[in-house]
Amino acid sequence: MNNQYGFGKTVSYSFDAALEKVTQALQKEGFGILTEIDTAATIKKKLNIDMPPYRILGACNPQLAHAALEADPSIGLLLPCNVVVRMDDKDKVFVEFMDPKVLMQLVNDASIEKVANEVRQRLERVMNAL
Repeated sequence: MNNQYGFGKTVSYSFDAALEKVTQALQKEGFGILTEIDTAATIKKKLNIDMPPYRILGACNPQLAHAALEADPSIGLLLPCNVVVRMDDKDKVFVEFMDPKVLMQLVNDASIEKVANEVRQRLERVMNAL
């Protein structure tokens, strides 16, 4: 489950357990959850359309975010790192991570690239811990 802008995997947990496990694994890598968007609930409320559970987590590592902001104050447009926990209509659960290296390539700054590489390594460890 890789694409041009992210990476992830199918997990053998329930949706709720996957949310809990990814949050714990992110915390071990220094990330907190700044935002949590319940996309399925929003679609239901606004459009009255049912969809499988779909949550977008806005994860942030304060030290790495600060380093990126020091290098380029406008980089906040690309923060936080989004992590998606979703279920398909066959009850498979997926955990997907935005690839910070792809977004940071837009900036073309060596110090930003260094931060992006560190973030990517940490997110890969989170994914591997699931």
